[in-house]
Amino acid sequence: MIKLLKNRQIALSLMILCGLIFMAVFAGVLAPYDYTEKDLQNRLLPPSSDHLFGTDNLGRDILTMVMYGARASLFVGFAVVSVSLAIGITLGVLAGYYGGWLDEVIMRLTDSFLAFPSMFLALAITAFLGQGMENMMLALIAVEWTVFARVARGSTLDVKTKGYVRASRWVGASNTYVMIKHVLPNIISPVLIMASLGIGNVILAAAGLSFLGLGVQPSTPEWGAMLNAGRTYVTTAPWLMLFPGLFIMITVLAFNYFGDGLRDALDQKMKNIELEGRF
Repeated sequence: MIKLLKNRQIALSLMILCGLIFMAVFAGVLAPYDYTEKDLQNRLLPPSSDHLFGTDNLGRDILTMVMYGARASLFVGFAVVSVSLAIGITLGVLAGYYGGWLDEVIMRLTDSFLAFPSMFLALAITAFLGQGMENMMLALIAVEWTVFARVARGSTLDVKTKGYVRASRWVGASNTYVMIKHVLPNIISPVLIMASLGIGNVILAAAGLSFLGLGVQPSTPEWGAMLNAGRTYVTTAPWLMLFPGLFIMITVLAFNYFGDGLRDALDQKMKNIELEGRF
């Protein structure tokens, strides 16, 4: 851990991410106002000492909305990637380890999802399931798990040829034991890197869906929903879109820099490998 923190890129991005997570967790304490508090007499006020980020069309404090919006945006990012990670690793390891017909079935299933542009597929699934955070998350999981499945399968194919894996089989170890004891620990580096990059990608995609009105609705504080609510006033009150957009950019860049730093620090061989998410 100390070695990782010596990497300036990791240290800086981790500091930013910790600050964002702290803001999200303690938004109820740090926020200057209640995000449900409306003041129509002070609607669309520009940034000032009383409202550092200004107010929206309902008179709500934008800084407060951004702080509470971090909760929803980060929750979606972490939750979607966690579930996608579990699905992708499970299917990828099974496909790579056993091979044969199981590998063929899982990879054809993966290819069927990858055949569609990621955002188009997420839009189609969300439109079919209906609006709301839960449906948006299901759509993003359906898109994102394929990345982890392919990475896990490729890494498993490499690890299972190692001498210590063959030796473990020769002494009678079960396949389950070999996968848990030898395969999973040795494929974790590329998977963790993909996960860190994936969180930023998911936050950006979720903001896009909410901006289009298919994700989180404007009544709930979320950065994409704030962009959607503020687009009507983009010329008269640009701060409605400026600040949530700025926090989306900072968050996505921080996760991307963190993932790039992990790639360089954890595995020197991966420096020349381009790791990209679906979005």
